[in-house]
Amino acid sequence: MSWINDHIRTVPDFPLRGIMFRDLTTLFQDSAAFKRMVDELVGHYEGRKFDKIVGIEARGFILGGLMAYQMNAGFVPIRKAEKLPYETRTQSYSKEYGTDFLELHIDGVDAGERILLVDDLIATGGTAEAAISLIRAGGAVVEDACFVVDLPYLGGADLVRHLGCALVALTQFGGD
Repeated sequence: MSWINDHIRTVPDFPLRGIMFRDLTTLFQDSAAFKRMVDELVGHYEGRKFDKIVGIEARGFILGGLMAYQMNAGFVPIRKAEKLPYETRTQSYSKEYGTDFLELHIDGVDAGERILLVDDLIATGGTAEAAISLIRAGGAVVEDACFVVDLPYLGGADLVRHLGCALVALTQFGGD
């Protein structure tokens, strides 16, 4: 078990019965743990150059913004439907408890740019798969994705790897 697990609250039956929600806000509240977590994520990419960090709404914005700053890269948000003010590409995705849509500004990424995808947690991989599709539709290259938490029993990390992306997750939780 990682030191990070001690800082994450588990909320049973949220948002639906049977789901064990891993709440990273408690990790973000602890300044020393928060800094260490971001430093560890950035450390995995030491010596690598990305043009942009793309963060998935909402906690991916927090992590992605900090990582982009430290890695001297631009930051681009991927948001839920109808939240971005300009023209977008839209992609549907499935998640543990339903279907939703993600959007990326049509000028968010450019052809050939190297992208690092960031989010707090990977579960079924639906949001990550949709984000990768949106980024690649813009002609950018996304070969890497990073997360704080992986829920391996849901298969999302394997899905992302199958899409040709290297994956970093700082910790894992089982299904209990």
